[in-house]
Amino acid sequence: MDHFLYKDGALCAEDVPISEIAASVGTPFYVYSTATLTRHFRLFDDALSWGPHLVCYAMKAASNQAILKTLAEAGAGMDVVSEGEYLRAKAAGVSGDKIVFSGVGKTAAEIRTALTGGIRQFNVESEPEMHVLSAVATELGVEAPITIRVNPDVDAKTHAKIATGKSENKFGIPIARARDVYAMAASLPGLKVVGIDVHIGSQLTDLEPFELAYQKVAELTEVLRADGHDIIRLDLGGGLGIPYARSNEAPPTPTDYGALIQRTVGHLGCEIEIEPGRLIAGNAGLLVSSVIYVKSGEGRDFLILDAAMNDLIRPAMYEAWHDIVPVVEPKAGAEQTQYDIVGPVCESGDTFAKERMMPRVASGDLVAFRTAGAYGAVMSSEYNTRPLIPEVLVHEDQFAVIRARPTFDEIINRDTIPSWL
Repeated sequence: MDHFLYKDGALCAEDVPISEIAASVGTPFYVYSTATLTRHFRLFDDALSWGPHLVCYAMKAASNQAILKTLAEAGAGMDVVSEGEYLRAKAAGVSGDKIVFSGVGKTAAEIRTALTGGIRQFNVESEPEMHVLSAVATELGVEAPITIRVNPDVDAKTHAKIATGKSENKFGIPIARARDVYAMAASLPGLKVVGIDVHIGSQLTDLEPFELAYQKVAELTEVLRADGHDIIRLDLGGGLGIPYARSNEAPPTPTDYGALIQRTVGHLGCEIEIEPGRLIAGNAGLLVSSVIYVKSGEGRDFLILDAAMNDLIRPAMYEAWHDIVPVVEPKAGAEQTQYDIVGPVCESGDTFAKERMMPRVASGDLVAFRTAGAYGAVMSSEYNTRPLIPEVLVHEDQFAVIRARPTFDEIINRDTIPSWL
């Protein structure tokens, strides 16, 4: 569910017409709904109400500080994967004891920043990382709380580029080696083992892979406790999928997911952490674009937009589907036309959809990409010297620009020409 609906023939973000935002900030732009963000967070929070838990938003999905502050005020923790994300979360007012630091390549500098500023835990991915973490914590005279990310070798049945739980993936340590690695952690100074971490991938639309992975985590918990480790937290990752294309088959709900967690690991008495990102932010955002031209080609029509692959890379990178709809509501029974929907970047890959059926639109009309709130703005670039596009947050009948579009002068003046030129 989202809060982007047609009202009196116009697509609105909550109570704000999209056309009103477009007139104010220009196109293209991203727009997010506060009501959708908070609703989706609360679905996860409620799904785990049967026991102690923390829902840590995976901020790599959409990391604008206004989004982070909105979710933090609703009670969310944050899952970060870089020093920049850590500092962004802190700048948004998130306390260190609600920040989990994930990622396979944490540097000593990043670790030092988090230990100095406060951290809930590090999700450790390898033995070399563990030794660096131990050295930095010892140098600072502090104790670093850790979980160790285990790789359960479970096929998440998702896109190859977003699968993380198979043996060939770079993430975590093989679960078969977990006892040895936990023993090493217990022997190193400056480390405090607090739990187990697992994350098998993104955009999962079936609960079975989660169940297989969590059963393995439950078994490992018992084994590690028997070895003398105090396992008090289980970080179960994120990855629950959302519907991008119209389909009769809906992904599992957070309620279903919470019940699965209770069934598989609820008996262990651990605090549960989960790290959803896509399901919280995805349906909470639109990408809004203007039609520049409708071009007739050989056997097809092209809808050329002012948004491009640098603004939304998912279709080019993942062959991802987004529903694309007119901002002015089509009349009932309106004629459908087939378009290839493309951007202006000089790449054939700058294609959002091929042979897409939608109502006729014309130059100057506005269209909206649904389910664009996750992995949209955060993965954008200034390729072709195209400015990063604005981000807008809506709250009921109000909207605010939460990231402004830079001017060309601002972009160009970042460059420095050396003295010999």
